Amino acid sequence: MPLLTRITGPRDLDRLSLEQLDQLAEEIRTFLVDAVSKTGGHLGPNLGVVELTIALHRVFDSPKDKVLWDTGHQSYVHKLLTGRQDFSKLKMKGGLSGYPSQSESEHDIIENSHASTVLGWADGLAKANQVLNTDDHVVAVIGDGALTGGMAWEALNNIADAKERPLVIVVNDNERSYAPTIGGLANHLATLRTTDGYERFLARGKDLLERTPVVGKPLFDTLHGAKKGLKDFIAPQGMFEDLGLKYVGPIDGHDIEALESALARAKRFGGPVIVHCLTEKGRGYQPALQDEADRFHGIGPIHPDTGLPIKASGADWTSVFGEEMVKLGKEREDIVAITAAMLQPVGLKSFADTFPDRIYDVGIAEQHGAVSAAGLATGGLHPVFAVYATFLNRAFDQVLMDVALHKCGVTFVLDRAGITGTDGASHNGMWDMSILQVVPGLRLAAPRDADQVRAQLREAVDVDDAPTVVRFSKGAVGPAVPAVGRIGGMDVLRAPGTDAPDVLLVSVGALAPMCLEVADLLDKQGISTTVVDPRWVKPVDEAMAPLAEQHRVVVTVEDNSRVGGVGSTIAQALRDAGVDLPLRDFGIPPRFLDHASRKEVLAEIGLTAPDIARQVTGLVAKLDGPGERPTTRIDSAEPARD
Repeated sequence: MPLLTRITGPRDLDRLSLEQLDQLAEEIRTFLVDAVSKTGGHLGPNLGVVELTIALHRVFDSPKDKVLWDTGHQSYVHKLLTGRQDFSKLKMKGGLSGYPSQSESEHDIIENSHASTVLGWADGLAKANQVLNTDDHVVAVIGDGALTGGMAWEALNNIADAKERPLVIVVNDNERSYAPTIGGLANHLATLRTTDGYERFLARGKDLLERTPVVGKPLFDTLHGAKKGLKDFIAPQGMFEDLGLKYVGPIDGHDIEALESALARAKRFGGPVIVHCLTEKGRGYQPALQDEADRFHGIGPIHPDTGLPIKASGADWTSVFGEEMVKLGKEREDIVAITAAMLQPVGLKSFADTFPDRIYDVGIAEQHGAVSAAGLATGGLHPVFAVYATFLNRAFDQVLMDVALHKCGVTFVLDRAGITGTDGASHNGMWDMSILQVVPGLRLAAPRDADQVRAQLREAVDVDDAPTVVRFSKGAVGPAVPAVGRIGGMDVLRAPGTDAPDVLLVSVGALAPMCLEVADLLDKQGISTTVVDPRWVKPVDEAMAPLAEQHRVVVTVEDNSRVGGVGSTIAQALRDAGVDLPLRDFGIPPRFLDHASRKEVLAEIGLTAPDIARQVTGLVAKLDGPGERPTTRIDSAEPARD
């Protein structure tokens, strides 16, 4: 009988021998490859933390002891050891979440999957333990990639302030976040991995400096006589210790016995301790280890034997952006790119390969990325900062006060905008068009297809006196949606064929095909509809109000929160213009959405063509009559321009 099937909770680990624990680790890896290859998910990170997770649950008593996972994509092993072994619907509706989930288990303390937050959570929980005088332990597991985030260091500064407040920080150091971790902290951790040669290095350094005329001997004496001196330069674990944090490590993150010993020592210590564990992302699965890009960080369904995708995917929104960035880079030497530790996921890998001196990976530090972009723009360049829509939330103040206030020409490209589905509440990019509406001078584009991604990206980087934003969806990009005319800066996607149309339907971004389907359904009910794509949803096009006056009702459809979104903004613009018309805005309700496929989430919130058509039909039916309306024909709009 496999050992894994006998594990229903963490305490079942206590009766296993060291040999059995090693066997369990192998069983878990086999299970993960088999299960995640069927559903897709975060495979590489979980293969790397098998022994570490086993050791954590052997040493600490969850859920009494609080084990917190930063980001949380590496929590699959934790789920298995806490009684959740049905991975058949991982990330699907009704199945396990891809991240810790409070609704799934009492062992999941937090479920926010944005990086670099766990140390702040741990600091608060440890303070609560102190105030309530409990003996619970708090353990925060954070990756080396997440330690590039400023929030982590803000928390460390506070954690270190209380020398007698117990808290264990486990640094899961695999040299990677999505891709290899970069920056000063990464170099620091790399040095910690190679400290065995300290004495030899010191001897060679002394010899070299003492043979350097005039300055050599005094320089060596200064370094060697300092508080930690040259040793800090070579073995800078002193950086943690200077903060007041006890440092243990580096520990082999795949040696259960060594891990348990280190964690047990940390548990007994009456203050904050860092346990530095070296792990290998993708361990035990050769296709993952051979994947230099991200070690199978996140995958779709694959063949478990080869690691190859089960089906080839078509062109996606991200790759369209990435290809156009390379073309822009060749045309304009002032174009530079910024990523926050996600070079490949946001489509900038080709740009980095082509222009290695014009790409900046700032680590998991979106706030710094935005301010740095303002500096780049002020210095005469045009930065393009590509980031997931949900992660731009973290840099709002910098967009507002550093980029917009200073009228900097910075382009933010928001990937995974709208409903992303399977990654759950924290990854839906459903707030950006609401949050950004309040930023003075900012211009926001929502392309409906690949052609518009290319066109509107070019329009965005031509703006040098204000921030611009281009947002697009996750996954495959559909066929082109052609315009039949142009009114102002808006594309007309469907003309009503009548002098007195009923509905002006404003289609935002990737929902254009669905909006055209809505118009078809309304037509069958005898309701004539004009469908327009505003292209740039901020500011509202000056032609919007005159166009709306030609209709009986205005309907907006957006893949963003209804609260403060495009619909709300258009309603305000119509009021300001004195246009008094019924307006119905369709979008995402103000609640956190459970993980499911994008199609299932859209259906759940009523953002489908039949649902919208049904409600619009009812709205039109309530109108008393057509009244007096202008007779300018919509189909007389000028031809669409590329």
